[in-house]
Amino acid sequence: MQEKLFIFDTTLRDGEQSPGASMTREEKVRIAKQLERMRVDVIEAGFPAASNGDFESVKAVADVIRESTVCALARALERDIERAGEALANAGSGRIHTFIATSPIHMEKKLRMSPDQVVEQAVKAVKWARKYTDDVEFSPEDAGRSDPDFLCRVLQAVIEAGATTLNIPDTVGYNLPEQFGALIGRLRERIPDSDKAVFSVHCHNDLGLAVANSLAAVLNGARQVECTINGLGERAGNAALEEIVMAVRTRQDIFPCDTGIDTTQIVPASRLVAGITGFAVQPNKAIVGINAFAHESGIHQDGVLKSRETYEIMRAQDVGWSANRMVLGKHSGRNAFRARLRELGIELESEEALNGAFARFKDLADKKHDIFDEDLHALVSDEAAALEPEHFKLVSLKVCSETGEIPHARVVILEGGAERQAESDGSGPVDASFKALEAIVASGAELQLYSVNNITSGTDAQGEVTVRLAKAGRIVNGQGADTDIVVASAKAYVHALNKLHSKLERAHPQV
Repeated sequence: MQEKLFIFDTTLRDGEQSPGASMTREEKVRIAKQLERMRVDVIEAGFPAASNGDFESVKAVADVIRESTVCALARALERDIERAGEALANAGSGRIHTFIATSPIHMEKKLRMSPDQVVEQAVKAVKWARKYTDDVEFSPEDAGRSDPDFLCRVLQAVIEAGATTLNIPDTVGYNLPEQFGALIGRLRERIPDSDKAVFSVHCHNDLGLAVANSLAAVLNGARQVECTINGLGERAGNAALEEIVMAVRTRQDIFPCDTGIDTTQIVPASRLVAGITGFAVQPNKAIVGINAFAHESGIHQDGVLKSRETYEIMRAQDVGWSANRMVLGKHSGRNAFRARLRELGIELESEEALNGAFARFKDLADKKHDIFDEDLHALVSDEAAALEPEHFKLVSLKVCSETGEIPHARVVILEGGAERQAESDGSGPVDASFKALEAIVASGAELQLYSVNNITSGTDAQGEVTVRLAKAGRIVNGQGADTDIVVASAKAYVHALNKLHSKLERAHPQV
């Protein structure tokens, strides 16, 4: 029988550690449900000891996810592990993932512990975790720069203590594929009880090798890969889930294993994560970039028309792309609208959310002739933002922009139910709009990112805007979509202001 490759998704934990990617509890639950639909084996929901907000987020995910295992991260400290166990109390299937550093530089400079002390603490941590669950994962942090002999010693010790998964992290993205794959092979050969645990890998992308290192490890016997949607993660990111899954699926002539992932849910997951975090996917990104299956070269187009396999090694439909155009118009019914969303893998949380999205669809149909599937993804993200607590609400925006004249904006918003307005000049219409908003709210926040993406082609396409604001150690993203890019920008800024005001976003884990 073909072996199973387990997919461990850490978008909600390591992915969230990207500056600006912090998520609310509700956003984490939305992403977790999509990962469950994709049949991810393990969802690492967060680090419960990091904050009360993260504890509540892990608990909320554990309360609703039933088809996937929900995992909580914990340092090799008893209090961390207690918090993880408490957060997972209602999980249908729960895992505690505990870790301690094993490289010489980490043990000496960060932990200030001897190797003997590290082994002792690792064993204690696994035994503490076993009080809450039989599913315990252990990671020797910075394994990629650790002494192989010491790794064998600590890993054998934690297997004896009850660890069932051994995760080997290339924490700083230092390894090369041949080197990292060989390390996994040597560990499996040299550890006496290696057959009693699943070997896992967690690779960072500092040298652009996270996916290559992970696949090299799989070829050397690793049977779990830790990865994230869109490769999100600290610094340069993690191994991209979509690339790992499709590399293994496409090259079954090489890999003796396969995942249980429903690959048609990959693109919906990518769009959801991009929308919530504000981290747009680059057009040429493998699998999920908008150009991943596009052909402009005449030679390529001719070849694909004659036989798709000439220039495509996988089908776009297999990963969730659809060439179907949304043909519903403003006279279409709610049931047809709901059915198309379901075909796209979009599940709305309530009837209220469906009604709101449907109303937005009707408004959009009045503005542009052709509605594409990409428009629907943006529309649903916009509706999710509208359902969040709103202290500020955009009422109207008037902008004057003329060649040779200074752009001017007049904004009216509702703040706590009271109507307020302001006017401002700016270097452009968006700048004037943001300055007018700040004249009302005086948030004092720093604008760290302003990003615009066209959702589809054509001059009537919706523009999707991401705004990132930072204040007092908190970083929030706001999104807005509209056929008028200035209106979309104002929506995104107001969305970010609401997040700052709501306090739902927790401080970034590294702050």
